Amino acid sequence: MNTKVDLFDLGPACLRVAGVVDGIRDEHLAGPTPCPAYTVREVLGHLVGLTVAFRDAARKELGPTTDTPPGAALPVLVDNWRELLPRQLDELAAAWRAPEAWQGATRVGGVDLPGEVTAAVALNEVLIHGWDLARSTGQEYAPDEASLQVSYGMLAPAAEAAGSEPAPEGPFGPPVVLPADAPLLDRVIGLSGRDPGWRPA
Repeated sequence: MNTKVDLFDLGPACLRVAGVVDGIRDEHLAGPTPCPAYTVREVLGHLVGLTVAFRDAARKELGPTTDTPPGAALPVLVDNWRELLPRQLDELAAAWRAPEAWQGATRVGGVDLPGEVTAAVALNEVLIHGWDLARSTGQEYAPDEASLQVSYGMLAPAAEAAGSEPAPEGPFGPPVVLPADAPLLDRVIGLSGRDPGWRPA
């Protein structure tokens, strides 16, 4: 049985999102996002929490940060988010560079998952919420191809398995399957249940 896992680096996606965070101003915080229930402030708060949760999952430091479901409460943004988020994004990427992070199972959001699946979910969360923030604040966003391929590989099977049946609806709406010649970023965003053409009103 082949148990080889294709490792990937979360660093490029984390670095790109840190750049987006750096471009967010105070006047952006109350603005809308592609996540209907979240303003920019709350997406940032969610990102603060998930970077810690997935970092600790990589380190197998299981406890309150890895056991709490993400929708348990509306995210609250800490005052020092500008300093905290870039550091936590860096720590997240570093934690998943350790080979032992990928071995065996771990837990995040109260769910036990294989290490390699958790890594893919972590990268996807960072990449997608980076798009949310960039689109909400009028910034350009161009994730690296390798990160996009990981996200696409994680999101596409559920939509493809549904075939002609409606795909399971995620927290942001049903997956949208775009033509194969559409930009890969748009296809990933569509599969996440978002409208790739979304803009703040």
